[in-house]
Amino acid sequence: MFSSLDSTDISILKLLQENARFTNKEIAEKLNKTATPIFRRIKRLEEEGYIKNYVAVLDPKKIDRGLMAFTHVQVKDHSKGSLKIFEKAIIQLPEVLECYHMSGVYDFILRVAVRDLEAYHNFLMNRLFNIIEVGSVQSTFVMKECKHEAAFPIAVPANPFPSARSLD
Repeated sequence: MFSSLDSTDISILKLLQENARFTNKEIAEKLNKTATPIFRRIKRLEEEGYIKNYVAVLDPKKIDRGLMAFTHVQVKDHSKGSLKIFEKAIIQLPEVLECYHMSGVYDFILRVAVRDLEAYHNFLMNRLFNIIEVGSVQSTFVMKECKHEAAFPIAVPANPFPSARSLD
């Protein structure tokens, strides 16, 4: 599906990852286009699912979420029903920023943001362990964030043939 994007689409995605508050006019000026076709392209990129959401990246310490943990969870019951119950419940917990169903020793990796170690302990005891029976949990704590990048590196696909789409 990525190959259906042309260089303008990719440039729009790069600019929106850089700053989602750019207006259509600002994007158009940066790409030497007019605002109307940029608006149409962004709408299409949203409708096709390339753009999933627009968010503000906050400083976790300023909002009382200074402890970041990566929580590796191994569940006891690997039935389809139990895994679905876990997934459905875990995505409802506000402390859980990300959840990945993994291969390997642990079934899930969670990125959890809480106030402090006491809040993390409370999260484990009163939230996580109440979903389904957990076999084991391994927690690792972020001591220092060295890099946090939300933007994906994307490049114009190497396609010597122009797209059938209008290059407006």
